[in-house]
Amino acid sequence: MPSLFRRKSTDLVDEAVTSVTPDEESASARSRGYTPAKGRETPKRPGAGRRPAGPSKPLTKEEARERRRQLRAESAAEFRREGGPRDRGPERLLARNVVDSRRTVGTWFFGGALIVLIGSNAAMPPVVRLVSNILWGALALGVVIDSILISRKIRKLVRERFPNTGQRMGSLYLYAIMRSITFRRMRAPAPRVNLGDPV
Repeated sequence: MPSLFRRKSTDLVDEAVTSVTPDEESASARSRGYTPAKGRETPKRPGAGRRPAGPSKPLTKEEARERRRQLRAESAAEFRREGGPRDRGPERLLARNVVDSRRTVGTWFFGGALIVLIGSNAAMPPVVRLVSNILWGALALGVVIDSILISRKIRKLVRERFPNTGQRMGSLYLYAIMRSITFRRMRAPAPRVNLGDPV
């Protein structure tokens, strides 16, 4: 007697065969490490050996010479304005301002040295040579006294304004003295204070 609850073999075959959608079919064909895109494609990276585009044509000799001259002028102007690594730091700025705010004997040192060199020539009369030697001694003494006064003022101001400074005072004194014997217009960085300004 056949069972009422027994199913036909054709029903079992229909259940075993399930329909597959196109999305599921393409997903099964992809590799396991595939990550689906999120609405846009990933931009391609530039090639590793790629170089930035250069000028369309090489510079002529005159243009290259003019370019080098322009770069040198810009570098000199920047050095004149900002100075170099040895000019960095608030203590160095203070030392420069101390020197630039006063008239120094050292400004006339090189000009006086030239006069002394000419006056000390053996062809000159003895009186001229004597005056040249006196002038040389006066200039040297003036530079020494001026250097001592500048160093004392710098030491006082640095101790007041930068009590915890790590700057070596001897190096700071030498820096200021070398600036004091340089013509004002040739000083780098350029002076930021006028003669007579308080520091």
